[in-house]
Order: sequence, then structure tokens, then C-alpha cells
Amino acid sequence: MNHDPLSDPQADPHADPQDDDVNPLRHRRIRSFVTRAGRVSIGQQRALDELGPRFVVPYRPELADWSALFGRDAPRVLEIGFGMGATTAEIAAARPGDDFIGVEVHEPGVGALLKLIGEQSLGNIRILQHDAVEVLEHMIAPESLDGVHIYFPDPWHKARHHKRRLIQPKFVAQLVSRIKPGGYIHLATDWQNYAEQMLEVLSAEPALENTADGYAPRPDYRPVTKFEKRGLRLGHGVWDLIFRRK
Repeated sequence: MNHDPLSDPQADPHADPQDDDVNPLRHRRIRSFVTRAGRVSIGQQRALDELGPRFVVPYRPELADWSALFGRDAPRVLEIGFGMGATTAEIAAARPGDDFIGVEVHEPGVGALLKLIGEQSLGNIRILQHDAVEVLEHMIAPESLDGVHIYFPDPWHKARHHKRRLIQPKFVAQLVSRIKPGGYIHLATDWQNYAEQMLEVLSAEPALENTADGYAPRPDYRPVTKFEKRGLRLGHGVWDLIFRRK
């Protein structure tokens, strides 16, 4: 599961990263991630070196020509926070007629997905190693996406940290502005409280309509991750939400 919280990497390194009172400037703008270290394996580094130039799109504060980058015109789906990329690769392999833009800041995850791209000869994925909020703001044109996937974002489970959660009204409004009429947004979480917040936020967005009566059944295209399977065995719940743009 990819828990991908909000953070400001310029926060005081000596302060408690969970303490807003210590550093009141942390939230001067929303971000889609928290900075954390991770070791890149030999295989991931090889994939970064050999496949990165083809499949990783450099961030630029301007609209990208995605048709040129993919070499075709096809339905386009944005995934925010793909973790180690296994779900992204499986969905892309099952939906070869769609193109997928994966956004992830952590290099081991980028390397892992590139490795899967090479092993499975997947040509319908492009990767941005950058903050998803800035990618969305600058590189994605309005009404250009057919779908958005955000699976298991960081739940920030303490009540006083809920404001750091990615799924907030302002962010959802920005997402919706990039989705075509008829396009969808698909969220999944294993935290019931976050699921309730997601449902509330999406239901309050006037440009969206729920495709289900509350939570949606998991669609066939979203695979069950190993972490999800373990949680389900332990009796934990998983909630999917699928809303469509009017």
C-alpha cells in the first residue's frame, strides 16, 4: 500500500515533524508527499539508468504534450503516489489501450516501476518523479484526463493531523478541473475514518456524482495488493470510491 502524506521538506529538521505548533509554516501550501529515505537496489538503479531516459518525464512548469510523449492518442489516467509500482504495472498490462501517467517522488519506487516496465515490455506508462500537486497544476491541461487513481494515500490517522490528508476539497476541485466530463476518480483506503472523509469530500464536490450508493465494489482492474490481502485476513476493511465527473 502506498501511504503518501503531505509534508514540507523545508521544515526544521530538529523539530518534531508531527508538531504543527513547533513549525507553523509547514502548511503554507499543500504537497502530495513526505520526504523519506530509501535505498535503491542494484536492479532499480539499472532500470533508472537504462529505462529512465525513455519513460521518466522531467518536470517542467508548462503543459506537457502527452500524445507526443506516449506516441499516440489514447485515454489517459493519472495515478498519484504509485509506491513500488506493482499495481500500476498490473493495471497498465490489463488495459493496453489506455495510457498511464504515474507520479511518485521516491526513487526506489520509480526504479521498481521502471524495472517492471522493462520486464513486462509496458509501453503505456510514463513517470514523473515530482510533487503531484505541481504536476497537476502545471503539466496537465484542463479536461484532459479520463481518470485519476489514488490508492492508499497516507491516512494521517491522528485526528489533529487530518488536515494533512491529501483528499481535501481544494485538491479535489483541482483534480476535477483536469478530468474530462464523463471521466472518473477512483480512491481506495484501508482506514475507515479516511474513507468517510473521502466520501464526504467527493460527495460535496458539485461537479462529481457517485457511481455507487456510498462505497463502490472493488473494480476488477484494481488488483489486491499483498498488504491488502494481509489486512483482509486480519479482518481489516478496504473502501473503494468511484465518482464520475458530470
